Amino acid sequence: MALAPNTILGPYEIQSLLGTGGMGEVYRARDTRLGRDVAIKVLPESFAEDSDRLRRFEQEARAVAALNHPNILAVHDIGTQNDTHYIVMELLEGRTLREQLQEGALPVQKAMQYAQQIANGLAAAHDKGIVHRDLKPENVFCTRDGRVKILDFGLAKQSASQATPATMSGATETISHTQAGVVMGTAGYMSPEQVRGAATDHRSDVFALGAILYEMLYGQRAFKRDTSAETMTAILKDEPPELPKTYPAIAPGIERIMRRCLEKEPEQRFQSVADLGFAIEALSSTTNSAITATESRRTAKWHPAATVSLVLAALFAGWFAHRGMSTRRPNPAFHQVTYRRGTVYSARLSSDGRTIVYSAAWEGGPAEIYTASKDFPESRPMEVKQSVLLSVSSSGELAILI
Repeated sequence: MALAPNTILGPYEIQSLLGTGGMGEVYRARDTRLGRDVAIKVLPESFAEDSDRLRRFEQEARAVAALNHPNILAVHDIGTQNDTHYIVMELLEGRTLREQLQEGALPVQKAMQYAQQIANGLAAAHDKGIVHRDLKPENVFCTRDGRVKILDFGLAKQSASQATPATMSGATETISHTQAGVVMGTAGYMSPEQVRGAATDHRSDVFALGAILYEMLYGQRAFKRDTSAETMTAILKDEPPELPKTYPAIAPGIERIMRRCLEKEPEQRFQSVADLGFAIEALSSTTNSAITATESRRTAKWHPAATVSLVLAALFAGWFAHRGMSTRRPNPAFHQVTYRRGTVYSARLSSDGRTIVYSAAWEGGPAEIYTASKDFPESRPMEVKQSVLLSVSSSGELAILI
C-alpha cells in the first residue's frame, strides 16, 4: 500500500510516489532537518517479513553508501519506523535509460557518452570490491544535464578477491556471496555465468554493459526472445545480430568493443571496466576528431613524441605504401590497436608488412615495446621496459634505446 502524502518517516515528510520496482517503492520526500528534497525507497510490508529480501534491501544501502562517485546514486541515510524500512537517496531529475530506449536507438555519440559514464561508475564500484550483477537500462538514470547515474545495488556482491579492509569493515560487511546454483539477475542482461548459476565477478558487469551498449545503438535487445527461458538459452549459445552499417565510419570499432564485452567466456572479455572505459573514450575521440584530422593532415607538423592516434594513422598509411601502393595516393584503412592513454615515441612496420612494433609510455609509466598485427590487432607487450624503439631489421631484430 502506497504511503499517503505528508506521512512522516523519521525526519522525512513524504510528498508523492515517484515509482515502484521489484525491491520497493520510491517517493519524493522533504528532509525537514536540512530543508532539501530527497528520494526515499521504502520496502513494502509484505517484503519486510521476508528475511532474505530485507537483507538484500539493507545490503543495497550499505553497498552504495561505501561509494562516492558522480555516476552512482548517492545514499544519504537508512532507517526504520514502525516496521517500515527505508533508504534515503539523492533526488534525481530526468528519466531512466529504459524510458529513453522506448523511443528507439540513441544517437551514436550519446550512446558512447552514456557507456563511458556507466563504465566510470562501475569502475568505482569494482575498486571497492562491489559487483552490481543487475545492470540494465531500468537501473541507469539519465539526468536532465546529461549525467548518468547507476541505480539499485540490491543484488550487489562483495568480491572477496577485491575487498579491502576498509570495505570489509563497516559499509559492506553484511554483503554475502551467492550460493552456487542460484540464478540472480535480469534475463537479457545476465552474463552466461549468471545464467548457469556459477561464480560471478566484475566481468559479469562488463557483459551487461555490452548488452546495454548494443541496445542503445541498435534499438533492440541483444538476446530478446519470447520467454525468459529462451532468452537465457540465447545468452548461453547465440551471438547478437550484426549491427546495421548505418554509421560505416565508426560502426566496426564500436562493434568490436561491444562484442568483446559479450564474449561467452569471462576470460575473453575486457578484464576490467577501466580498460573498457579507455577503449570507449579512445574510439569516441577518434570518431569526433576524424574530420578535423583529415583536413589538417596536409599542414600538420609532426612532434617526435606523437600521440597514439596520429602515429597509427601515419603507420597504416605506410603499411599500404609498403605493399606497393606508393605509385598512387592510397586511401588508407585505419585500425585501432590500443585504447590506453599515453604517448607513442616511435613505431616501425616489420618486414612482413603485417606487424607493428612500437614504443609507448602509458599514463606516465615507463616506455615499453609493444607489437600488434592485422591478425592479432590488440597490442601485446614484449616485456622490454624503459626502452625506445629505433628500428626493426629485415630478420625481425630490434634496435632499441635503453
